[in-house]
Amino acid sequence: MVGARDPLFDELLDLERAGWDSLCKATGAEFYGELMLPDAVMVLANGMVMDRDTVVGALSASPPWRTYAISDARLIAVDDDNAVLVYTGTGYREGDEPAFVGAMSSVYHRADGRWKLALYQQTRMPD
Repeated sequence: MVGARDPLFDELLDLERAGWDSLCKATGAEFYGELMLPDAVMVLANGMVMDRDTVVGALSASPPWRTYAISDARLIAVDDDNAVLVYTGTGYREGDEPAFVGAMSSVYHRADGRWKLALYQQTRMPD
């Protein structure tokens, strides 16, 4: 496991933040359409497993997040071209909806010199 101040940790955490930023700006469909590998999937807290095309369609129709927070991030470096970022993510939407808090993991694979998302998984944290 790799801790903070590691260049790979910083790079992937920046990429994860860029994804959340896109969700707040309602540009998540474009961002994740580019970031995800063609056969990548997202496993959501409600049990849905979505392929890249389904993710892009869902994000196109989803309201943006108001803001977010990432905490307790850590990196598992598998090898030079594969790594997992694990963290607690908190997302806030407009209105009275309570924050979504989940344990999140993103599996990245480096392809042609660029990090791509192979798998994203979230588990809702108990209140």
